Amino acid sequence: MTESAQPTASVARDLPGWLHAYSGKVRDLYIPSDGRTDAPADLVSASRVLVVASDRVSAFDHVLEPGIPGKGELLTTLSLWWFDRLTGIPNHLVADHEQVGSTVRELIPAPVAGRAMLCRTLDMYPIECVVRGYLTGSGWKEYVQSQSVCGIALPAGLQNGDRLPEPIYTPAWKAPMGQHDENITFERTVELVGPGIAAELRDLSLALFATAGAIAEKAGVILADTKFEFGADRLTGMTVLADEVLTSDSSRYWDADAWRTGTTPDERMASFDKQIVRDWLAARWDGTGAPPELPAEIVEQTAARYRELLERLTGA
Repeated sequence: MTESAQPTASVARDLPGWLHAYSGKVRDLYIPSDGRTDAPADLVSASRVLVVASDRVSAFDHVLEPGIPGKGELLTTLSLWWFDRLTGIPNHLVADHEQVGSTVRELIPAPVAGRAMLCRTLDMYPIECVVRGYLTGSGWKEYVQSQSVCGIALPAGLQNGDRLPEPIYTPAWKAPMGQHDENITFERTVELVGPGIAAELRDLSLALFATAGAIAEKAGVILADTKFEFGADRLTGMTVLADEVLTSDSSRYWDADAWRTGTTPDERMASFDKQIVRDWLAARWDGTGAPPELPAEIVEQTAARYRELLERLTGA
């Protein structure tokens, strides 16, 4: 693929019957138009939201160009697969089709079929519920400096890529668009959502991580870390699992055999996520100004790793 032929990151589009309400780094949200064409799209008043995964890719809080072809569909497929297996907590999915007489009518618009989820709207908690089972990434950098991760003391002598004695919960505050997310203490989550919800989010996150890690292990894959997001059902107040779940964008996945036999961090942490993008960007960009454009080979390698993870986990 030549540079001129590289795909650009997909952008929010007009969808018949839907109003565009919000765009994050990689997802676009729509609400039913209910016949309106130009009214403000209000997520607060809507009972349903269409969550569309784009092909955009982000790293270090920046959206990069070009996008990863097919990424939106791969992430959506993986999220749906995981939602089917995490049955211990309700999630935000609703039926994406309905029976009209003898006809089944699809509720997801054809232009975004395969990369969209129809969900109920929730009162989202302003917390990213991060669970780390292995020492890597920003956690490793902090450990080198302080022998701790997000203020949690860890044993001496750990190396990059080592398994932690037990998974740790390291929440982050979800910053508004354009600002950086911020690691926070558990005590700060208590201040944000109250002691009962803070404890529930921590306990649910650790339990979901344990379940998912065991499933991934059977497929020869290590779930090194991930982040969950939750919201409150507007009618019952019940805590509901939301957003994407356990995708290549929200998680670090490694090849289990490579981890066991590797002698260097690069050999051990053969990843099935966007670490290829992070590593390439970190080696060429100091964080100031606009990030450089991704070369075709990095785009292709990333897409291949996303596909391989889906195939390994699902067996498809």
